[in-house]
Amino acid sequence: EVRIGANNACKRTIAQKAMELLQPHSSIFLDASTTNLALARCLPDINLNIFTTGPSIALELCKLNNPVVTMCCGTINRNNLALSGQNTLEMLDKINIDIAFIGVSGCSPDAGFTCGTEGDMLVKRQVIRKARTSVMLCDQQKFSRLMPYTFASFDEVDYLLSDSALPEAILAAAQQSGVKIL
Repeated sequence: EVRIGANNACKRTIAQKAMELLQPHSSIFLDASTTNLALARCLPDINLNIFTTGPSIALELCKLNNPVVTMCCGTINRNNLALSGQNTLEMLDKINIDIAFIGVSGCSPDAGFTCGTEGDMLVKRQVIRKARTSVMLCDQQKFSRLMPYTFASFDEVDYLLSDSALPEAILAAAQQSGVKIL
């Protein structure tokens, strides 16, 4: 509940930017981040195939009629309500993803994109490998945070979406790697 209530305006801003990348009839992935929950809440009721590791996100998406919603099975982390584990990784290996929206817990030029658990890191890495386009969702507070597990470097992602101007070091790392900024 604390994570869901924090930075709501920032999450909505990022979610609105993410909407620019959606294409009807595409296959998208939403990880269990609270920013993706904000995105799920504003998705249009269009034909999409949506895969998620977030039970809260799946329940939110059930309010829509047109998307096909698939939960990636796994073991639930009670702290962040994210599914992960071997079953999750095996399922992700069998799906095709046009665009993956991935929440970021920390971001730095040196460490790249980071998260707090090994299970989340393994899922995010697998999703980035499978996705044609990977989009990092990162609010301004994450730029000053370094978490224990790096799941991607700047040269492994396509887009970085934020609610405000990027710090100079982050902007330089993104531009050097060809990451598109929204």
